[in-house]
Amino acid sequence: MPHLMNTYGRLPVAFTHGQGCRLFDEQGKSYLDALAGIAVNTLGHNHPRLVKALSNQVARLIHTSNLYRISEAEAASDRLAALSGMDEVFFCNSGCEANEAAIKLARMYGHQQGVEQPAIIVMEHAFHGRTLATLSATGNRKVQAGFEPLVSGFVRVPFDDLAAIEQLAERNPNVVAVLFEPIQGEGGINLAHNDFMRALRKICDRKNWLFMVDEVQCGIGRTGVWFAHQHAGILPDVMTLAKGLGSGVPIGACLAAGRAAGVFKPGNHGSTFGGNPLACVAALTTLDVVEADGLMARATMLGETIRGGLRSGLAGTSGFVEVRGDGLMIGIELDRPCGDLVRRGLESGLLINVTADKVVRLLPALVMSDAEGAELVTGLVALIKEFLGA
Repeated sequence: MPHLMNTYGRLPVAFTHGQGCRLFDEQGKSYLDALAGIAVNTLGHNHPRLVKALSNQVARLIHTSNLYRISEAEAASDRLAALSGMDEVFFCNSGCEANEAAIKLARMYGHQQGVEQPAIIVMEHAFHGRTLATLSATGNRKVQAGFEPLVSGFVRVPFDDLAAIEQLAERNPNVVAVLFEPIQGEGGINLAHNDFMRALRKICDRKNWLFMVDEVQCGIGRTGVWFAHQHAGILPDVMTLAKGLGSGVPIGACLAAGRAAGVFKPGNHGSTFGGNPLACVAALTTLDVVEADGLMARATMLGETIRGGLRSGLAGTSGFVEVRGDGLMIGIELDRPCGDLVRRGLESGLLINVTADKVVRLLPALVMSDAEGAELVTGLVALIKEFLGA
């Protein structure tokens, strides 16, 4: 038996290589990948431009450390700032590290405002990571169980509930920030309404709070815009990124603007590997290809087609609740736990995921073809109908 720590319920398959939206196992069996490494492989597998850029960079330089300037990190920060309208970028290695940086930034901001016990508003069913601070911010008891005492300083409200936040604004003087996902991924593909985000932006401005968005799963073009909050036409004070930013190479980022810019000073935060040349070349190449190949428009069009096909194929099926999502971030809710669909999908050559017990989650690469989208709909409708006994 391998000596890996028993922290994952792994499926009985190992992949040897991939091409586009296809993965191949040790026996040569082909699978349609509708998960993309959990929204990580933005450009699919073995994308020629990414492979070339990474190979060239590996031959030049992989890591030096943040003791020195890193020109690739400077270029990546400039590109992200231009796309987002943000002012500053801190690079790290993952989504939870990006959210950890955001939490620390909010606390330091609060102290600078004279708040001795700064609090951050977070949402029910949220997922922000598995470090002690980010799992404390997460709204999932299964993630938190066994790791108490949790980190204090978080106040939880229902997702997409402006009235609950208004009430807190009147009675809790320690609040300094709000942290939420424009689309909850692990929570079941739950979308925050654009009106909610715009109104929340106004509350934060009125109360001098930081408006912080976790775009780790829904960012980098997945919903048809660079960042999902842009659908609401707003600018956050803090934004976190990871997953799809490097198309498989680990990289995270915490961006700051407005009142959040300039909060961190040298020595306040850091990361040994954060922003190394290899990771930043992966990010720059990903952003270049998404833009050059029109992959955001592709995500919008194909996402609408897939959701429409699923709704049509499952209409009238007992046990089917709804299809929801935006772009290529799609959830199919059933009326019962459906985790077994993951195993059934694997057996049929389809890689999917189930989250929040009852929601089939689809996060395909932005390079998925029309034919692959149709194949996904046909295969998944058949799987779900068989599971539901229809």
